[in-house]
Amino acid sequence: MGNLKVVGICGSLREGSFNKKLLYCAKMIVSDMGLEMTEIDLKALGLPLFDADMELKELPENVRKFKKEIEEAHALLIASPEYNYSVSGVLKNAIDWLSRGGKNSLNSKLAVIMGASAGPFGTVRGQTNLRQILSCLNVMVLPQPQVLVPFADTAFNPDGSLKDEKTATILKRLLKTTLNP
Repeated sequence: MGNLKVVGICGSLREGSFNKKLLYCAKMIVSDMGLEMTEIDLKALGLPLFDADMELKELPENVRKFKKEIEEAHALLIASPEYNYSVSGVLKNAIDWLSRGGKNSLNSKLAVIMGASAGPFGTVRGQTNLRQILSCLNVMVLPQPQVLVPFADTAFNPDGSLKDEKTATILKRLLKTTLNP
């Protein structure tokens, strides 16, 4: 199982992002499972805004590298904030590039989605939208359990771990179910 390639993507660009913290928690669990997770930093990657005219030409180098990284992955861990009842623009842009510009790099991938927000709903509406987007791209997302972290501004310990043991247990169960069948 140690050769399973896991890639983590955070849909937030913000320093101190709750979703970066959540992805860090997932990375620690993945590490405890004896697996490695590579994180793709969408801010550092600097993808251009998706433009259908660009996909007809040679894709930008950063897009080609991103698509290749995802194509080589067995599973994706996606932590996304909720903006206006949906996913962040930067995450949607990344998904658009992955699904276009040649082949769908997301086809038949396994994905774990999760989210943290300062509000009381913990990204439930954004995750619903993300599931819909991913399902039409033939990405397999487990329907349960859902990892929803509400009131994320107080949800993490100083060491980056989740304060709420129930939420931590749900995250562990989801990752073990998905990555260790």
